[in-house]
Amino acid sequence: MAVTVYRNFSQITKCLHSFQRGFSSSAATQLEPFKLIKLANKNGVYNVQLDSPSTRNALSLEMLNELCTTFKMVNEAKDSRCVLLSSTGKVFSAGHNLKELTKDTPETHHGLVFSTCTSLMKLLLDCPVPIVAKVDGIAAAAGCQLIAMCDIVVASSNSMFSTPGVNLGLFCSTPGVAVARSIPMKLASYMLYTGLPISAEEALKAGLVSRVVKAEQLESETQKVIESIREKSLPVIRLGKQFLQRQIKMDDIMEAYKEGESVMVSNLQLYDTQEGLQSFSEKRKPQFQDK
Repeated sequence: MAVTVYRNFSQITKCLHSFQRGFSSSAATQLEPFKLIKLANKNGVYNVQLDSPSTRNALSLEMLNELCTTFKMVNEAKDSRCVLLSSTGKVFSAGHNLKELTKDTPETHHGLVFSTCTSLMKLLLDCPVPIVAKVDGIAAAAGCQLIAMCDIVVASSNSMFSTPGVNLGLFCSTPGVAVARSIPMKLASYMLYTGLPISAEEALKAGLVSRVVKAEQLESETQKVIESIREKSLPVIRLGKQFLQRQIKMDDIMEAYKEGESVMVSNLQLYDTQEGLQSFSEKRKPQFQDK
């Protein structure tokens, strides 16, 4: 198929809406207006793939901008059910492109790199559907930060996770924000102060990843997770993620419970919820309509 190069977010959004109007549920729609990532949509599952193996999928300013544009689009898409974040090559992401952080580039550029990365993290937080990361290889520094911001992480057993900036005299301060909120502080401190990596199994035990599988099983196991999410009611998934993110920030657990009560009462008013309850009593698979 011919690939059209899109110059701005408005053009990409118009393209997306056009695709959605004629979208076939059995085919994947390729959305590729980018240089450093690949983007495709199949049945509402948006596959976002870092595709710069020659730079070890470094999160350069250009790649960060492409990811920001992508997640703005995905977050606004009415058909989005799930995001699959993956990469090509042996390194998931080595983090920021260090060539952009030397004295050869101005301080204003350094600030722009980090602020753009923070904008991307905010877009990940605001994503209304689950983000599933498939990791096969090294996720370092801002690459580790990226997977720490995902909802579910499936990793191969040969994957490694690290925040090695301190080895080069640059403490991984912003990656540490995500990492220290995902794992116990003692392990986060070990990673941040020593720069030493942890294995996939260690990451699993600490809560940085959700599942660890053999490399040859990574694709099938990740697809199993994606398919399980895709089969669920879209409004229920979106309602659930919104409240899950909100309640975890509440200091008062009883406040969280009280708000949870209200959310569940609202949940019960959804068509799909009543269909699900009825299907249980009738011993059949629910037929969700995303109402």
